[in-house]
Amino acid sequence: MNLKDLAASLGLSQTTVSRALNGYPEVAQATRQRVLAAARAHNYSPNTRAKALATGRAMAIGHVIPLATSTELVNPVFADFIAGASETYMRHGYDIVLSVIGDDDEDRVYRDMAAKRMVDGVILQSPTTDDRRIALLRDLGLPFVVHGRATDLPDDYPYVDVNNRRAFKRATEFLIDLGHRRIALVNGRSQLGYAVRRQAGFVEGMAARGLTPDPDLLLADEMTEGYGHAAMRTLLARPDPPTAVLAASTIIAFGMRRAADDAGVRLGRDISLITYDDDLSYFRNGGAEAVFTALRSSVRMAGRRAAELLVDLIERPHDAAGLPRQDLLEAELIVGRSTGPAPSA
Repeated sequence: MNLKDLAASLGLSQTTVSRALNGYPEVAQATRQRVLAAARAHNYSPNTRAKALATGRAMAIGHVIPLATSTELVNPVFADFIAGASETYMRHGYDIVLSVIGDDDEDRVYRDMAAKRMVDGVILQSPTTDDRRIALLRDLGLPFVVHGRATDLPDDYPYVDVNNRRAFKRATEFLIDLGHRRIALVNGRSQLGYAVRRQAGFVEGMAARGLTPDPDLLLADEMTEGYGHAAMRTLLARPDPPTAVLAASTIIAFGMRRAADDAGVRLGRDISLITYDDDLSYFRNGGAEAVFTALRSSVRMAGRRAAELLVDLIERPHDAAGLPRQDLLEAELIVGRSTGPAPSA
């Protein structure tokens, strides 16, 4: 079925049907819902090229990944985010442009995207503490949404993020309430915004119970399974090892569990472990009972919400003018088998 056939079946003009499908505000809501329902029933999808010609847009969203962070491409967290975002892009008729580039080419690629009108907007991944890309995208006039937040900039830009500070404060207090006093934090790279906030939450949680973190128990690096394995080996080899650990990713936690198994150390009895990001499509946290105690916030849902925010910025730029569109999600604490009371001395 083409646009002409769909319009004829509804008794509407092709212009009205096209505008309803493309989200034009002058179409009555009842008419829009009727058109969308008919399009779904007939499995009709607008022609992307025709839509681009009609709207003057590229009908594409950009994701730029520097080689320095190319591990994200094989990271299931990144894959889940892209999967969620793609669901939204497809529903609105947008393609995705994924650019893997050299470390020094990122600014040039953003400038090319804007100058050549290759994309209608971009999702900015892995914001750093004082991220220069935010100012660049503003200068270019290219709509963008940040997945996460920078830490040394005002929160006056559109973003989708998790309240990492509150989540890690809560997890730290949970461990302290179980009797743990020596707690380690195995974090992501220290220049990343989420890592800064997670450490801040950890320190706040310790301070709230009158404790001070041991600087030697604060680790940070690229979040890989190998890093988790090496970190746990290092912590267990200490003369005064921690009784509990907070891990910034389930990928790290898998490596930590492997190291614990190698050392004959049982999670939840000999050492407690809380992880983050356990709600992943290909790394399920057990079945009916969670293996890891975890801070859970769906990355796939974050991808959908970031994409919806960006599409809204592209198609309705004047709605709520001057107000940055922002979405701060909360993580849920899921209690699994990897935590228990602090072992006696």
